[in-house]
Amino acid sequence: MSKVTSIIEELVTPITTELNLELVDVEFVKEGRNWFLRVYVDTPEGGIDIDQCAQVSERLSLILDEKDPIEQNYYLEVSSPGAERPIKKETDFEKAVGKYIYVKTYEPIKDMKEFQGYLTAYNEEGLSMEIRIKTRKVNVQIEKEKVAQARYAIDFSDKQI
Repeated sequence: MSKVTSIIEELVTPITTELNLELVDVEFVKEGRNWFLRVYVDTPEGGIDIDQCAQVSERLSLILDEKDPIEQNYYLEVSSPGAERPIKKETDFEKAVGKYIYVKTYEPIKDMKEFQGYLTAYNEEGLSMEIRIKTRKVNVQIEKEKVAQARYAIDFSDKQI
């Protein structure tokens, strides 16, 4: 986590708590010539609306103007994390058990670094996934410290076109 995202998390958490929302993620990225501060929020049940995002944006904007923690010019975006929301915290992984997810690892496991499948278990050691390799279902164990990225994914494998 960068210094900027850490500071922003500290500033936005009281806002989301007061509004009974969940802070999902914070990104500070450069795209082309522009910097973007992206704050992803959701309701505990999922399904945030645009008015709730606007409330967070307005309140956070006032605090950012007052504290001015970021040197460069940037665009503030507050939005829903979407269908492929990131899975970062322990509680995120616990909620994702039984769901279809994507995981990227720092090093290969079974000659693969990217996995899509159902999260079947999560504990202090790591996670278990049921993935599909061609027509076979295979169980994969991934240690927590090997997870580079995780997010929800959409399963198109059983859909008929």
